[in-house]
Amino acid sequence: MSASPSPSATAASGQEAPLAGSPADRAVAALQTALDAEHAAVYGYGVAGAHLAGAKQKAAARDWAAHEAARDTLAAMIIALGAQPVAAAAAYQLPFPVHGERSAVMLAALLEDRVATAYLGLVALSEARLRMAGARALQSAALRATSWRGAALAFPGLEPPSPGPVLAGQGTTRPGPSTPGPSTPARSTPAPSTPAPSTSGG
Repeated sequence: MSASPSPSATAASGQEAPLAGSPADRAVAALQTALDAEHAAVYGYGVAGAHLAGAKQKAAARDWAAHEAARDTLAAMIIALGAQPVAAAAAYQLPFPVHGERSAVMLAALLEDRVATAYLGLVALSEARLRMAGARALQSAALRATSWRGAALAFPGLEPPSPGPVLAGQGTTRPGPSTPGPSTPARSTPAPSTPAPSTSGG
């Protein structure tokens, strides 16, 4: 959500507001899209990590921390451009039930696919600094997805992953204090809880 001042407020302050569709507006929109994906990834790793153990749980904790750091960086970049960072949803709808290691690993790979896609908007910007930041973030997400999936996509960020994205703002999963596991670094805000338990296998 943009926090650009209204024309009247801008005139009163003597500042010139960016034109609609200006490079600044496009940069904010691309950053917000990436930030929204990072919010969903932080949430999703809280779910996935709770169903993993050992090395996989440690990997989930590491990737979760990476997404938290990326989230904070994007928020700071948006604020620097004079806009208000999009807030995380209270909960996110998962693309499939997660009840065990197999489905947790699938979710982690899918989260990274969606993050890679979200950063394409930054790669398309005219400012070299933002393009480079987007390219590096896309590459990192693609490498994490490959690690979880065990195979690389030919065109990371461009190939539509199956079974679909984690949908922002359409949550049915209940939020609560959960983390990817005991090995996870402490965080300032609690991660959401896992979906209600089920007897079906993952």
